[in-house]
Amino acid sequence: MTKILLLSDTHGHMDEAILRYAKQADEIWHAGDIGHLKVTDALQEIAPLRAVFGNIDDHMIQREFPEHNRFFCEDVDVWITHIGGYPTKYNVRVREDLKKNPPKLFICGHSHILKVMNDKKLGLLHMNPGACGKHGFHPTRTMLRFSIDKDKISDLEVIELGQL
Repeated sequence: MTKILLLSDTHGHMDEAILRYAKQADEIWHAGDIGHLKVTDALQEIAPLRAVFGNIDDHMIQREFPEHNRFFCEDVDVWITHIGGYPTKYNVRVREDLKKNPPKLFICGHSHILKVMNDKKLGLLHMNPGACGKHGFHPTRTMLRFSIDKDKISDLEVIELGQL
């Protein structure tokens, strides 16, 4: 079983609350708009990190992390990208690839809106952890954590880090 902490849109912000949850994870996944490499450096000191760059990330972050990260966690096919949309409204940059070869778990950030949805048509689970940084219009800072055991995704939990 692998315990995952999923976050996005830190916009350069890191604090003890984020780190406390990171210490409970086997892996940390960041869905873009990192903002500064000090964020990913702090997370990588705690657990293995998988991340993508977002639209606010500079060339240093883009050199360190890809735009799309597709991999297997245990037996779950995962695709993380920053700008991906959500079921019925996928972004044009990913729409055709999703239709041709959907993962089991599709993760994106960007909207600052926490959303978890099943896409029954494509047979995938979509997750957006919202935003845990302090820049943006989101009223509450959020992250997600969950477990992957072989091909099962379970124990999904919303983590609220407080108001902006």
